[in-house]
Amino acid sequence: MNLLLLVLAVQNPESLSVRFAGMTAVTGYEQSMTDSLLALLPGSSRDRIGNVTLVLGRGSPRRLVYCALDEIGYAVGNITDDGYILLRRVGGGARLYPLFDQQIEGHRVTLFGRRGAVPGVVAVRSTHLTRGRPTRDEPPFTVDNAYVDVGAASREEVLALGISVLTPLSITKRPHRYGDRAALLAAPNAGRRAACAALASAALSRPRVSGTVVVAFTVQSLYADTAGLKTIVNLQGPFTETRQLSVPARFPDTTVETVSLRDVDALATDVVKWMGGGR
Repeated sequence: MNLLLLVLAVQNPESLSVRFAGMTAVTGYEQSMTDSLLALLPGSSRDRIGNVTLVLGRGSPRRLVYCALDEIGYAVGNITDDGYILLRRVGGGARLYPLFDQQIEGHRVTLFGRRGAVPGVVAVRSTHLTRGRPTRDEPPFTVDNAYVDVGAASREEVLALGISVLTPLSITKRPHRYGDRAALLAAPNAGRRAACAALASAALSRPRVSGTVVVAFTVQSLYADTAGLKTIVNLQGPFTETRQLSVPARFPDTTVETVSLRDVDALATDVVKWMGGGR
């Protein structure tokens, strides 16, 4: 395979969906993923709030097509003297349901500290000391019950790993393709990541653009005021048309949220057509 074919293969919607699904962009802490987008999209830029945008074409009409990058996650709330990490949830709103935090109970997590990613695990209560199953009236696990173990024995050892209060954290991402011809993709936030993969693929395909199209990957969409999108509209608008991309997903807002990669391919093709003025 020559270099051009290799680049095209890496940039197709399916490959980008898997790649993006393995990334983390806790709302308000999206910089690491936006760094990757800046490297992927020649000519793109990052604005003052963190959105990544790419302007294609020129003249009128001026249109906006965007996807939301961010996800519900966690940040370090405190570090105990014996080296355990306590958490606070970041983001939520309509996408947050009562048992959301149970997804991290007993699971591997990744902390994104100043010195790079640090693996950890959320502890579970001893079945021996608690005598087995919870009682009927016992409340379910929440973020307030989460103790993260990174293998440290003291607060100083945690700090030495580059972890401090407000360090972001998420469940460890392990995107999984399955089904007939591996046409399904399961991962946390798979729908959002797939929509952004379709948009990135469309932008990289050198589409013929009618007028000006602003391609945007927005941050902080989970805040009440959708701060990222508002910043783009204020800085680069007004727009005659705005389009938000989405991909249908099963089991939404779970660790096995699933999308069809055929839907992602179809969306990328439709976006290219839309950029050219087609409907």
